[in-house]
Amino acid sequence: MDFTVALAQIKPKLGCLTENLETIEAYIERARKDNNDLIVFPELALTGYFLKDLVPDIAISLDSPEIARLKTLSRDIAIAVGFVEATADYRFYNSSLFLDKGEIVHLHRKVYLPTYGLFDEQRYLARGDRFRAFDSRFGRIGMLICEDMWHLSAPYILAMQGATTIICLSSSPGRGLTDDERLGSTIAWQRLNATTATFLNARILYCNRVGYEDGINFWGGSEAVAPCGTSLSRAKLLEEDFVSAVMKEGELRRERILSPLMRDENLPLTIRELQLIEYERGCP
Repeated sequence: MDFTVALAQIKPKLGCLTENLETIEAYIERARKDNNDLIVFPELALTGYFLKDLVPDIAISLDSPEIARLKTLSRDIAIAVGFVEATADYRFYNSSLFLDKGEIVHLHRKVYLPTYGLFDEQRYLARGDRFRAFDSRFGRIGMLICEDMWHLSAPYILAMQGATTIICLSSSPGRGLTDDERLGSTIAWQRLNATTATFLNARILYCNRVGYEDGINFWGGSEAVAPCGTSLSRAKLLEEDFVSAVMKEGELRRERILSPLMRDENLPLTIRELQLIEYERGCP
Protein backbone atom coordinates (compact mmCIF):
# COMPACT_ATOMS: atom_id res chain seq x y z
CA MET A 1 0.00 0.00 0.00
CA ASP A 2 1.00 3.63 -0.42
CA PHE A 3 1.73 5.49 2.79
CA THR A 4 3.03 8.88 3.87
CA VAL A 5 5.92 9.11 6.32
CA ALA A 6 7.10 12.13 8.31
CA LEU A 7 10.68 12.46 9.55
CA ALA A 8 10.92 14.55 12.73
CA GLN A 9 14.48 15.87 12.84
CA ILE A 10 14.45 17.17 16.40
CA LYS A 11 17.00 18.44 18.92
CA PRO A 12 16.52 16.38 22.10
CA LYS A 13 17.65 17.85 25.42
CA LEU A 14 20.13 15.67 27.27
CA GLY A 15 18.47 13.82 30.14
CA CYS A 16 15.19 15.76 29.91
CA LEU A 17 12.51 13.09 29.48
CA THR A 18 9.54 15.33 30.16
CA GLU A 19 10.59 18.11 27.78
CA ASN A 20 11.59 15.67 25.05
CA LEU A 21 8.26 13.87 25.32
CA GLU A 22 6.48 17.21 24.97
CA THR A 23 8.48 17.92 21.82
CA ILE A 24 7.68 14.48 20.45
CA GLU A 25 3.98 14.98 21.17
CA ALA A 26 3.99 18.29 19.31
CA TYR A 27 5.57 16.74 16.23
CA ILE A 28 3.18 13.78 16.35
CA GLU A 29 0.25 16.19 16.39
CA ARG A 30 1.72 18.08 13.44
CA ALA A 31 2.23 14.87 11.49
CA ARG A 32 -1.28 13.70 12.29
CA LYS A 33 -2.83 16.97 11.13
CA ASP A 34 -0.84 16.70 7.89
CA ASN A 35 -2.36 13.24 7.33
CA ASN A 36 0.88 11.30 7.67
CA ASP A 37 0.51 7.60 8.37
CA LEU A 38 3.86 7.16 10.13
CA ILE A 39 6.28 9.46 11.95
CA VAL A 40 9.92 8.58 12.62
CA PHE A 41 12.09 10.16 15.32
CA PRO A 42 15.87 9.90 15.83
CA GLU A 43 17.89 7.54 17.98
CA LEU A 44 17.41 8.26 21.71
CA ALA A 45 14.89 10.99 20.92
CA LEU A 46 13.41 10.72 24.41
CA THR A 47 16.69 11.14 26.25
CA GLY A 48 19.54 12.66 24.26
CA TYR A 49 22.66 10.76 23.23
CA PHE A 50 25.76 11.37 25.41
CA LEU A 51 24.10 10.25 28.64
CA LYS A 52 27.07 8.35 30.10
CA ASP A 53 26.52 7.97 33.87
CA LEU A 54 22.98 9.33 33.52
CA VAL A 55 21.86 6.10 31.82
CA PRO A 56 20.49 4.33 34.97
CA ASP A 57 18.60 7.47 36.00
CA ILE A 58 17.04 8.22 32.62
CA ALA A 59 16.24 4.67 31.45
CA ILE A 60 12.57 3.64 31.40
CA SER A 61 10.80 0.28 31.23
CA LEU A 62 8.20 -0.71 28.68
CA ASP A 63 5.46 -0.24 31.29
CA SER A 64 6.52 3.32 32.14
CA PRO A 65 4.10 6.28 31.93
CA GLU A 66 6.13 7.69 29.01
CA ILE A 67 5.66 4.55 26.94
CA ALA A 68 2.00 4.40 27.92
CA ARG A 69 1.62 7.96 26.61
CA LEU A 70 3.31 7.03 23.33
CA LYS A 71 0.96 4.06 22.97
CA THR A 72 -1.99 6.40 23.34
CA LEU A 73 -0.54 8.81 20.78
CA SER A 74 -0.11 5.95 18.30
CA ARG A 75 -3.84 5.29 18.05
CA ASP A 76 -4.11 7.56 15.01
CA ILE A 77 -0.56 7.43 13.59
CA ALA A 78 2.26 4.89 13.69
CA ILE A 79 5.37 6.01 15.60
CA ALA A 80 9.03 4.96 15.50
CA VAL A 81 11.04 6.42 18.37
CA GLY A 82 14.27 5.82 20.30
CA PHE A 83 14.88 5.71 24.07
CA VAL A 84 16.99 4.05 26.78
CA GLU A 85 15.24 0.88 27.90
CA ALA A 86 15.56 -0.55 31.41
CA THR A 87 14.86 -4.28 31.83
CA ALA A 88 13.89 -6.25 34.91
CA ASP A 89 17.41 -7.67 35.22
CA TYR A 90 18.91 -4.15 35.45
CA ARG A 91 20.27 -3.98 31.93
CA PHE A 92 20.03 -0.87 29.81
CA TYR A 93 19.61 -0.85 26.05
CA ASN A 94 19.70 1.72 23.28
CA SER A 95 16.26 0.74 21.98
CA SER A 96 13.68 1.76 19.42
CA LEU A 97 9.96 1.13 19.36
CA PHE A 98 7.43 0.87 16.57
CA LEU A 99 3.99 1.66 17.92
CA ASP A 100 0.66 1.60 16.11
CA LYS A 101 -3.03 1.44 16.97
CA GLY A 102 -2.23 1.95 20.64
CA GLU A 103 0.14 -1.00 20.93
CA ILE A 104 3.84 -1.80 20.80
CA VAL A 105 4.31 -3.63 17.50
CA HIS A 106 8.08 -4.12 17.64
CA LEU A 107 11.09 -3.46 19.87
CA HIS A 108 14.65 -3.34 18.53
CA ARG A 109 17.72 -3.16 20.74
CA LYS A 110 20.86 -1.75 19.13
CA VAL A 111 23.25 -4.59 18.38
CA TYR A 112 26.41 -2.77 17.30
CA LEU A 113 27.49 -0.34 20.01
CA PRO A 114 30.39 1.81 18.77
CA THR A 115 33.48 2.25 20.95
CA TYR A 116 35.75 4.12 18.54
CA GLY A 117 36.52 7.82 18.25
CA LEU A 118 34.12 9.84 20.40
CA PHE A 119 31.81 6.84 21.01
CA ASP A 120 31.76 4.67 24.15
CA GLU A 121 28.33 3.04 24.17
CA GLN A 122 29.42 -0.41 25.40
CA ARG A 123 30.59 1.10 28.67
CA TYR A 124 27.05 2.07 29.61
CA LEU A 125 24.72 -0.11 27.56
CA ALA A 126 24.05 -3.78 26.86
CA ARG A 127 24.02 -5.09 23.29
CA GLY A 128 20.96 -6.38 21.48
CA ASP A 129 21.23 -9.89 20.05
CA ARG A 130 18.86 -10.08 17.09
CA PHE A 131 17.54 -8.50 13.91
CA ARG A 132 13.86 -9.21 13.24
CA ALA A 133 11.53 -7.98 10.52
CA PHE A 134 7.90 -7.57 11.48
CA ASP A 135 4.51 -7.18 9.85
CA SER A 136 2.76 -3.80 9.81
CA ARG A 137 -0.07 -2.19 7.89
CA PHE A 138 2.65 -0.79 5.62
CA GLY A 139 4.10 -4.20 4.81
CA ARG A 140 7.15 -5.94 6.29
CA ILE A 141 9.44 -3.54 8.16
CA GLY A 142 12.85 -3.81 9.80
CA MET A 143 14.37 -1.41 12.33
CA LEU A 144 18.03 -0.51 12.85
CA ILE A 145 19.76 2.03 15.07
CA CYS A 146 22.62 4.07 13.61
CA GLU A 147 25.78 1.88 13.81
CA ASP A 148 23.69 -1.21 12.98
CA MET A 149 23.26 0.16 9.46
CA TRP A 150 27.02 0.17 8.85
CA HIS A 151 27.25 -3.62 9.23
CA LEU A 152 26.18 -5.13 5.91
CA SER A 153 24.69 -8.23 7.51
CA ALA A 154 22.11 -6.22 9.48
CA PRO A 155 19.96 -4.76 6.66
CA TYR A 156 20.63 -7.93 4.63
CA ILE A 157 19.16 -10.13 7.36
CA LEU A 158 16.08 -7.90 7.54
CA ALA A 159 15.66 -7.97 3.76
CA MET A 160 15.93 -11.76 3.71
CA GLN A 161 13.13 -11.84 6.27
CA GLY A 162 10.99 -9.98 3.77
CA ALA A 163 11.43 -6.38 4.92
CA THR A 164 10.60 -3.94 2.14
CA THR A 165 11.06 -0.89 4.39
CA ILE A 166 14.02 -0.35 6.71
CA ILE A 167 13.76 2.35 9.36
CA CYS A 168 17.06 3.66 10.71
CA LEU A 169 17.06 5.91 13.78
CA SER A 170 20.31 7.83 14.10
CA SER A 171 22.38 10.20 16.25
CA SER A 172 25.22 10.84 13.85
CA PRO A 173 27.69 13.62 14.68
CA GLY A 174 29.08 15.81 11.95
CA ARG A 175 32.65 14.70 11.20
CA GLY A 176 35.21 15.40 8.47
CA LEU A 177 35.23 18.21 5.93
CA THR A 178 35.78 17.62 2.22
CA ASP A 179 37.62 19.97 -0.11
CA ASP A 180 34.33 21.62 -1.01
CA GLU A 181 33.48 22.01 2.70
CA ARG A 182 30.83 19.32 2.83
CA LEU A 183 30.63 17.10 5.89
CA GLY A 184 32.19 13.70 5.36
CA SER A 185 29.58 12.05 7.58
CA THR A 186 26.80 13.52 5.42
CA ILE A 187 28.33 12.16 2.23
CA ALA A 188 28.95 8.76 3.81
CA TRP A 189 25.40 8.36 5.12
CA GLN A 190 23.76 9.49 1.89
CA ARG A 191 25.89 7.03 -0.04
CA LEU A 192 25.10 4.24 2.43
CA ASN A 193 21.34 4.88 2.34
CA ALA A 194 21.23 4.97 -1.46
CA THR A 195 23.39 1.85 -1.84
CA THR A 196 21.46 -0.16 0.74
CA ALA A 197 18.14 0.75 -0.86
CA THR A 198 19.42 -0.21 -4.32
CA PHE A 199 20.95 -3.57 -3.42
CA LEU A 200 18.05 -4.67 -1.21
CA ASN A 201 15.26 -3.24 -3.39
CA ALA A 202 13.96 -1.64 -0.21
CA ARG A 203 12.83 1.73 1.07
CA ILE A 204 15.11 3.41 3.61
CA LEU A 205 13.67 5.82 6.18
CA TYR A 206 16.60 7.53 7.88
CA CYS A 207 16.01 9.98 10.73
CA ASN A 208 19.00 11.75 12.26
CA ARG A 209 18.98 14.33 15.07
CA VAL A 210 20.48 17.82 15.29
CA GLY A 211 21.84 20.05 18.05
CA TYR A 212 24.90 20.07 20.32
CA GLU A 213 25.88 17.81 23.21
CA ASP A 214 29.25 17.96 24.99
CA GLY A 215 30.51 20.18 22.19
CA ILE A 216 29.54 17.62 19.52
CA ASN A 217 27.25 18.75 16.70
CA PHE A 218 24.73 16.40 15.09
CA TRP A 219 24.18 17.13 11.41
CA GLY A 220 20.61 16.08 10.57
CA GLY A 221 20.01 15.37 6.89
CA SER A 222 17.19 12.89 7.51
CA GLU A 223 15.83 11.37 4.32
CA ALA A 224 13.34 8.98 2.77
CA VAL A 225 14.93 6.89 0.02
CA ALA A 226 13.10 4.98 -2.70
CA PRO A 227 14.01 1.37 -3.59
CA CYS A 228 15.94 2.66 -6.61
CA GLY A 229 18.25 4.66 -4.32
CA THR A 230 16.74 8.08 -5.08
CA SER A 231 16.18 10.42 -2.15
CA LEU A 232 12.49 11.38 -2.17
CA SER A 233 12.71 13.93 0.62
CA ARG A 234 15.69 15.24 2.58
CA ALA A 235 15.78 17.45 5.66
CA LYS A 236 18.02 20.45 6.19
CA LEU A 237 21.51 20.17 7.63
CA LEU A 238 22.35 21.32 11.16
CA GLU A 239 18.88 22.54 12.13
CA GLU A 240 15.56 21.13 13.21
CA ASP A 241 13.28 20.17 10.38
CA PHE A 242 10.15 18.22 9.50
CA VAL A 243 9.81 16.57 6.10
CA SER A 244 7.48 13.99 4.62
CA ALA A 245 7.37 11.69 1.62
CA VAL A 246 4.87 9.39 -0.04
CA MET A 247 6.13 5.82 -0.24
CA LYS A 248 4.43 4.31 -3.28
CA GLU A 249 3.82 0.60 -3.67
CA GLY A 250 4.15 0.99 -7.43
CA GLU A 251 7.76 2.18 -7.08
CA LEU A 252 8.63 -0.86 -4.99
CA ARG A 253 6.94 -3.19 -7.47
CA ARG A 254 8.64 -1.60 -10.47
CA GLU A 255 12.12 -1.75 -8.93
CA ARG A 256 11.74 -5.39 -7.89
CA ILE A 257 10.69 -6.29 -11.41
CA LEU A 258 13.35 -4.25 -13.24
CA SER A 259 16.17 -5.16 -10.84
CA PRO A 260 15.17 -8.42 -9.12
CA LEU A 261 18.16 -8.66 -6.80
CA MET A 262 16.16 -9.99 -3.86
CA ARG A 263 14.41 -12.54 -6.06
CA ASP A 264 17.74 -13.93 -7.22
CA GLU A 265 19.51 -13.83 -3.86
CA ASN A 266 20.80 -17.32 -2.95
CA LEU A 267 20.21 -17.61 0.79
CA PRO A 268 21.21 -21.32 1.12
CA LEU A 269 24.53 -20.55 -0.55
CA THR A 270 25.12 -17.59 1.77
CA ILE A 271 24.35 -19.68 4.85
CA ARG A 272 26.57 -22.53 3.64
CA GLU A 273 29.53 -20.25 2.98
CA LEU A 274 29.16 -18.47 6.32
CA GLN A 275 29.03 -21.81 8.13
CA LEU A 276 32.24 -22.80 6.35
CA ILE A 277 33.90 -19.55 7.42
CA GLU A 278 32.74 -20.16 10.99
CA TYR A 279 34.15 -23.71 10.92
CA GLU A 280 37.50 -22.64 9.44
CA ARG A 281 37.88 -19.93 12.06
CA GLY A 282 37.14 -22.42 14.83
CA CYS A 283 34.24 -20.38 16.14
CA PRO A 284 32.29 -22.10 18.95
